[in-house]
Amino acid sequence: MGKLVRRTLEGDSTVLEWSADDADSVRVAAEAMQREVQAGYMAVLGGDGRNEPVADLPADADVVILTMPMGGG
Repeated sequence: MGKLVRRTLEGDSTVLEWSADDADSVRVAAEAMQREVQAGYMAVLGGDGRNEPVADLPADADVVILTMPMGGG
């Protein structure tokens, strides 16, 4: 089961969960991720010390983290 998680200063919260075996739940999760990305969040594939940006929801992912991009300067 995969999780779409929003990371904020207050902590992490689960947006929703999906099952790679359930096409409808994958579609709903992918649509939710795209809405969050359009709202300004960045989606990254989490787990095992990695945080790789993703443009599309990987159906077999354990966790996709939604986070605000970090500014620099």
